[in-house]
Amino acid sequence: MQNLVTSQTTEMSLELFHVQTNTSFEIPSNSIIISIGKSNDKFLPDIDVSVLPNTDIVSRIHAEINVIENNYYIQDLGSSNGTFINDTKLESKIPYKLNLGDKIDLGQKSQVSFIFQEKQKITFNSKTTAINPVTVLQPEIAVENKATQVDRTSRITGLALMVAAIIILAANTHLGIFVRIPGVLLCIAGVAVLAQRRFNRNIGWILIALGIGVILFTANIFASVNFLAFLGSSVLFFAGYQLFNTGKVLNYSLRSLKGLLKK
Repeated sequence: MQNLVTSQTTEMSLELFHVQTNTSFEIPSNSIIISIGKSNDKFLPDIDVSVLPNTDIVSRIHAEINVIENNYYIQDLGSSNGTFINDTKLESKIPYKLNLGDKIDLGQKSQVSFIFQEKQKITFNSKTTAINPVTVLQPEIAVENKATQVDRTSRITGLALMVAAIIILAANTHLGIFVRIPGVLLCIAGVAVLAQRRFNRNIGWILIALGIGVILFTANIFASVNFLAFLGSSVLFFAGYQLFNTGKVLNYSLRSLKGLLKK
């Protein structure tokens, strides 16, 4: 915090402060998605780190910051060397909430490091005494991105489609078993010995046990599935899984799918 002797006017904004070069990258206040990476002829990120040292470990499209209801979330976009918050590696494509003071590393070994902090522009009305702020690192907090929450209708529809796919596949799958003759003959011989009182009954039980053992070790189980039913159930299961988890099927929501069907 800055301690001032006299009055001041303070304007607050957010920035990524590059630790290695003491360079600040202001986070655009009017954007809801801020891309981080290295520019080329086809891609110009909002925060271009290509001019910084050691950025050979940074991917072209490395990470992005999402703004949701005045909260900031960062997610790795499948970069080669990963993204870290407070030295903890993030899982790819999963958003993590950012807190002021968090240390962000693009790649390993803290070669390209940033501090997520507030940037202050101070206009002094008279003589002031200021103490530079000290950044305190916060522990990592992972949260579910509200933008990816799925409505109840999509979840129920997706679950119904997955259940229907399983039922269709089960109804069109036939199971069978091949049993070899030696095992059956041993079982029959065991029953015959048990039926004859002049033989030791233990011999009959032993023969039956041997027959069952031969059947278990030599029998073949097979399954046959209707190919069209398999394809259809696979498509249904995929669509249901997508709806249940993302609320969309190939980037189409239930509402847009209904619009396509009406056409």
